[in-house]
Amino acid sequence: MTLRLLQKWHGAGNDFLVDVLEPGQSTWWSTERAARVCQRATGVGADGLIVAVLGEPVTMILYNADGGVAEMSGNGIRCLAAAVRRRTEGSWNELEVATDAGLRTVSLSMQGDAGYGSVAMGEVVFTATLPGSLGVANVGNPHVVVRDDATWDERTCEDLAAALAESVGGANVEFVTVLGRSRVRIRVIERGVGWTLACGTGSVATAAVLHREGLVDSEVTVENPGGDLMVKLEDGATSLAGPVQFVANVEWLEA
Repeated sequence: MTLRLLQKWHGAGNDFLVDVLEPGQSTWWSTERAARVCQRATGVGADGLIVAVLGEPVTMILYNADGGVAEMSGNGIRCLAAAVRRRTEGSWNELEVATDAGLRTVSLSMQGDAGYGSVAMGEVVFTATLPGSLGVANVGNPHVVVRDDATWDERTCEDLAAALAESVGGANVEFVTVLGRSRVRIRVIERGVGWTLACGTGSVATAAVLHREGLVDSEVTVENPGGDLMVKLEDGATSLAGPVQFVANVEWLEA
């Protein structure tokens, strides 16, 4: 039997289990084990599992709830930074993290078990727009942005998201309502997860697509079901800011 000591954190309701490893320590996790621990009925429950390998930079390995490996999470990387700081009893306010989407710098301000952080998200890359969407964008991971319709129920959105995601080989799908030049609202079906309370990369992708279309300004508050996230777009670069909250320490025992 193997015992893993995990931390659970969430960013605007987007929740993650984080396993912090020492430098050079090999990860015990596999796609099957990640899916089991993230399962909400029979496991601990989470939108994803993050393995953080200490070093300079810290390395981030991200599993979605279904066990599939993802490139990047805007909310997850804040949770990683907070978990590393807690584990190492650090007092720093900035952390470099190597992700499958590239090197990211996280700024973090903590007060006890809660905090607020931002991360430089890099450039948003647009690809060919799909019929029925506002745009397709890559923020280290792929997104399709769709104008929401108040008459669509969850099943309608799920069917549409499945068709759109399949067209681009898999993607997160954001349903957006523009509330003003500086505020929008989204609901998200995340690849490998399903409906989520918040999506950081999805918030960035949505803001970038809407800004390209001239519908919003360069600073946008994105209302997610779990809370607000702030996106800034400037000279091709993007940043994401939002809350982070400790939930619990977790002991996970498995063969």
